[in-house]
Amino acid sequence: MNKIWSGLSEHRRQTCATTIADLFELDPNRFQTFSCEADGLLLDYSKTSLDDVGLNLLIDLAEKAGLASKIQGMFRGDPINVTEGRAVLHTALRAQGEPVVLVDGEDVMHDIHHTKQRMESFAGGLRNGLHKSATGARFTDVVNIGIGGSDLGPVMAVKALAPYHDGPRCHFISNVDGADITDSLEGLDPQTTLIVIASKSFTTVETMTNAATAINWLRAALGDQASQHLAAVSTALDKTAEMGISPERVFGFGDWVGGRYSLWGPVGLPILIAVGSENFRALLSGAAAMDRHFQSADLRNNLPVLLGLVGIWHSNICGYATRAILPYEQRLARLPAYLQQLDMESNGKGVTLEGAPVARASGPIVWGEPGTNGQHAFYQLLHQGTHVVPAEFLIAAEGHEPALTHQHDLLKANCLAQSEALMRGRSSEQARALAESRGIAEDDLDRMTAHLTFPGNRPSVTLAYPRLTPFALGQIIALYEHRVFTEGVIWGINSFDQWGVELGKELAVDLLPLIQGAKDMSKDGSTLGLVAKLTAPKPTP
Repeated sequence: MNKIWSGLSEHRRQTCATTIADLFELDPNRFQTFSCEADGLLLDYSKTSLDDVGLNLLIDLAEKAGLASKIQGMFRGDPINVTEGRAVLHTALRAQGEPVVLVDGEDVMHDIHHTKQRMESFAGGLRNGLHKSATGARFTDVVNIGIGGSDLGPVMAVKALAPYHDGPRCHFISNVDGADITDSLEGLDPQTTLIVIASKSFTTVETMTNAATAINWLRAALGDQASQHLAAVSTALDKTAEMGISPERVFGFGDWVGGRYSLWGPVGLPILIAVGSENFRALLSGAAAMDRHFQSADLRNNLPVLLGLVGIWHSNICGYATRAILPYEQRLARLPAYLQQLDMESNGKGVTLEGAPVARASGPIVWGEPGTNGQHAFYQLLHQGTHVVPAEFLIAAEGHEPALTHQHDLLKANCLAQSEALMRGRSSEQARALAESRGIAEDDLDRMTAHLTFPGNRPSVTLAYPRLTPFALGQIIALYEHRVFTEGVIWGINSFDQWGVELGKELAVDLLPLIQGAKDMSKDGSTLGLVAKLTAPKPTP
């Protein structure tokens, strides 16, 4: 593979003087060549510096890494999470029809279907009033307590699918900061609120701390009947039983589903409660459609593969260390945070599958905000800053508000204008003409020309879809999941473990006694100094 990497670097060196705008001048059909569509989802990557030679080399890189066979291995249930000896089968949670998916020789699909039926029955009972509160009232609110994958996916999807809400209101608590649970429970009635505790092991410190506070809140109003207002997403049936949660209200999943890939199953219970079975199934269908495309399309016409190869080009060949996720869709406000975890927890690795140092940069920094808000915040840096940040725009052809079509038209115009402006920029000649048209004095023209010049040649990709439906959301999420997998395969890393989250959690357990007054001089001077500062007696105001 080193020869291909060298070839990519050399090709970049030879072509870096050719701008993205130049590529459109050289090829009037560039959009058709460098875009791809599957089931109504369009990926336009024509506003990048990739040309045919670069793309061919990237395809060679993917083939040399064995990407096609590794895709099949993931769907087949091979233990590709080698550091934990596990299969990676979040795709099985959304599989359509009656496939056979084997893990250690056992077909897991029966348990998946059974759990899904239980989830739909429980959610349906909450939605139609069959499952009543301890007081006989209908549940009006559901509070999900989780963190990481047990929070980011559900909260993102519930917000994204707001037009489809017709069930109890859903709220989310994740941060162990007491302000989160205080503010989230404010205004809720414990007599009509169900608490869902989402923790696979039922030992996650932040989640269980928040759960204890929530249960005390319920008990203050309901006494011993508080347990009737609890449900759990967990495999630790002994621990859920100790909390008094009925087994009928506990939903588990296999260790072959990682937390950040888990919204398709029991972790997605709040989504199911909010939008109902039909829409939840449509979400799964959208993801399953992307799964089929990922498995069957050749690499050159494969959306997740192409998006991954563009990422490799930008990160490793162009040297761009970050990527910005810019949904022009307010209801996707939490998508950047969701993709931040998906990407950075998956591919933020420094060693290969064999335990050797990774030979090149992996896991770019992922961040973003919805447009048009971001335009009035950080787009200044995107356009004129010293860092080049590849932008990933998302935009729907139409919104859910027919009476506000004119606003959606303005949204689309802004999205397309930003990608064009990043690519084209503004030349110094154009900037000077603009300065002159504004009546800038002759002796100040040079200075103002510099300020009004935009370098341009800044890459972007655009994902376009008809409307943000459950199906489209499923496509988008699965697209990014498989993009992460594609990049991880090429870097030779394990995208499905997360050892990096462990050390800080372990040290937090060690530090808690110090915060509460114990002494431990083995800590460094900074830590001890901060503990002293944060635990010193407070003066009377």
